[in-house]
Amino acid sequence: MNLDLPPLTWLRAFEASARMLSFTHAAAELHITQAAVSKHVKSLEHHLRQPLFLRHPRGLALTKSGAAYLPKVQDALHRLAIGTREVFGQRRTSALTLRCAVSFAVNWLAPRLPDYLDRHPGKTIRLLSSVWNDTDDAQSFDLDIQYGTGHWPGFNSHRLTWETIMPLCAPDCQLPTPGDLRHHRLLHVLGYHEGWGIWLKAAGAVEVDSGSGLHLDTSLTAFELAAQGAGVALGRKSLAGHAIQTGRLITPFDLSVPIDEAFHLIKPAGGTNHPDADAFVNWLLSVVQETAKGCQV
Repeated sequence: MNLDLPPLTWLRAFEASARMLSFTHAAAELHITQAAVSKHVKSLEHHLRQPLFLRHPRGLALTKSGAAYLPKVQDALHRLAIGTREVFGQRRTSALTLRCAVSFAVNWLAPRLPDYLDRHPGKTIRLLSSVWNDTDDAQSFDLDIQYGTGHWPGFNSHRLTWETIMPLCAPDCQLPTPGDLRHHRLLHVLGYHEGWGIWLKAAGAVEVDSGSGLHLDTSLTAFELAAQGAGVALGRKSLAGHAIQTGRLITPFDLSVPIDEAFHLIKPAGGTNHPDADAFVNWLLSVVQETAKGCQV
């Protein structure tokens, strides 16, 4: 920490006073008293050991030091405001804050989200992608998309996907039978309770060690490693579609095993909804219905 840096309250008082050349007008803008503004400016001058204003009976004038200092302070305050907006976004009353697992955000939500924005021009979404979601942090989001069984105490949930799991590998990977997986590195994704053991049992590949291989924190990483020939990933239907369609990954076996876990949209039960929450929920559920119809065709 730079000990020469003056307190922010002093800098804000100086910037407003210098911009309007009035302690009174600065006080009105900052919602404090004129005496408080004057005190903050005097404290800043004492700290800098330089007068910043010439105090005339009918107003203020900047000293040479004050005039030189003003653009520096304004630039710093502007950068701080921009940085705050970039990290924390706008107020929750203006932007709908949606938290979402990063793999689902990239593979499922991102291709569909432009449709919502086209249907609701002027609406703002603050999308927070994450790996490990914590429902105890409910004050930081309006809506959340999580993976699990659909039961989160204190939250209402809507199921978004119906999952099946299947191995995924690079196109040049040689896998004549499920038993040949014992010669390849299995790629696991942490946080998924239903994994390789379920698929291998369904395939009858009892000779394959379901716990061997590499453990990763996102499907994105698992898919990329599989595409690079570093192993065989176990993909979920909702996340693997794009990689399969583009040919980066293939399904070496004609066996997809249904599982109970899925992605769910959840929101805190009770409390006050964000004004845009219902519109987003209705849009998202309609997309889920259309996606389900497309899969049945």
